[in-house]
Amino acid sequence: MQKTIWTNGHRALINLIIEKRKAAGLKQEDVAKALGQTQPWVAHLESKERRIDVVEYVQIASAIGFDAAEELKKLIPTILEIR
Repeated sequence: MQKTIWTNGHRALINLIIEKRKAAGLKQEDVAKALGQTQPWVAHLESKERRIDVVEYVQIASAIGFDAAEELKKLIPTILEIR
């Protein structure tokens, strides 16, 4: 199995997070504060420079205000393309 950070699935996941954050009217600083992180941490994530794990994804979804499971279901076909 290849590393996931540079895959289409990873890019789709990060793009989803960015889209949901912007739709919620939140800045990177807002999400960072809700997560107890710094704005550069969110910026690195959104620029696809760091991998995101499932725990972080669920916490980010909660901070932004979207259903992590529902949105992940929509991404599964793209994520499975890494095979």
